[in-house]
Amino acid sequence: MAVNLKELSAKEPILTSGHRACAGCAAPIVVRQVLMASDKPVVVASATGCLEVTTSIYPYTAWNVNFIHNAFENSAATMSGVEAAFTSLKKQGKIEGDFNFVAFGGDGGTYDIGFQSLSGAMERGHNMLYVCYDNGAYMNTGIQRSSATPMGANTTTTPVGKKSTGKKQYRKDLAEIIASHHIPYVAQASISNYRDLIEKAQKAFSIEGPKFLNVLSPCRLGWGFNPENTVDLAQLMVDSCFWPLFEVVEGKWKLTYKPKNKPSIEEWMKQQARFKHLFKSEEGKQVIANAQAEVDARWEQLLARETL
Repeated sequence: MAVNLKELSAKEPILTSGHRACAGCAAPIVVRQVLMASDKPVVVASATGCLEVTTSIYPYTAWNVNFIHNAFENSAATMSGVEAAFTSLKKQGKIEGDFNFVAFGGDGGTYDIGFQSLSGAMERGHNMLYVCYDNGAYMNTGIQRSSATPMGANTTTTPVGKKSTGKKQYRKDLAEIIASHHIPYVAQASISNYRDLIEKAQKAFSIEGPKFLNVLSPCRLGWGFNPENTVDLAQLMVDSCFWPLFEVVEGKWKLTYKPKNKPSIEEWMKQQARFKHLFKSEEGKQVIANAQAEVDARWEQLLARETL
């Protein structure tokens, strides 16, 4: 699906300016890029987190659509209920028209606390799109590690010290887990590749059934980088294949971007304060080497999967 940027730019903004997100925050960019792809009115749910807190502090709101604030763990469950109610009312002839139902959650409310409700909504087959804006930690509550946090990252619950080099585990591959639910559409995207993201959102909205988008969303506060570098940093992470861009359509895997030059993960790690300790010791450098080996292995697995 070709993206017509002129037409999209003429649309009324669904998320307005004036919200309280940090300068350089990628979450509002994720929302705008995804929702501008909808050709129908949308109903939005957002789990408690950075996005909700910065856009809907009573009595203000940055949302120009029907918006539901959920608890941390139940954005998917709430939206599945809204979609089921709409389907029932439409069958009864009590409501007309069509809507797109979209649930947003950060990685804390998606990978971890909200995984049960997400998995349930996907398995039940609700006609909705779930979008995770992945900033790699529980940023809203104090930068605690999540299962999306990269190996070696310094967080408030994986602090660096004499006997610690940060988070010990590699990040969970949530897109692969959701793809194993055998739903019609799963994709991974980044704000730095806006055309790719918008096209994936368009495709998701055109498909009946449950859909999932995992979008890289750099956090200048939790990651520790200059806010003007948000998009460039995201692109480096994509190019290094730490965050590959792909889609899974009816079980078929397809890479939507293959970098011509694949930089090492050090190129983006050294730009983030959460990794600065790794460059100061041999033990830290070994963590980087282990993380690089994991990235390379997973990239090769993805390449092989695409040919199946």
